[in-house]
Amino acid sequence: QVQLVESGGGLVQAGDSLRLSCAASGLTFGNYAMGWFRQAPGKEREFVAAISWSADNTAYTNSVKGRFTISRDNAKNTAYLQIHSLKPEDTAVYYCAVHSYYYNLAYRGDVAYWGKGALVTVSS
Repeated sequence: QVQLVESGGGLVQAGDSLRLSCAASGLTFGNYAMGWFRQAPGKEREFVAAISWSADNTAYTNSVKGRFTISRDNAKNTAYLQIHSLKPEDTAVYYCAVHSYYYNLAYRGDVAYWGKGALVTVSS
């Protein structure tokens, strides 16, 4: 079955950098767009970033543009989310997600499979 396993979360200080990874199995990785969502305490899950299967297209929510970078390594079946200049408001559980179609993932929030999430806590 499809498995998405996030790693790289933890407790960091404001201003630090961090890289999340999402290791995928059980699917043909190169056929899927990859994305990241997050859910802060007491808030709904929100879209963060997405990348097409070829990495030619990326999309970000406005609040993370310039600080977050999504990437993927199809040879390793892994997607990444590099985060710079972390802020306390970035504290959330970060979820990896996939969909066959980049547009659906990036602009409609459609998700075929979810990971279980990785907690990122940013202290001020």
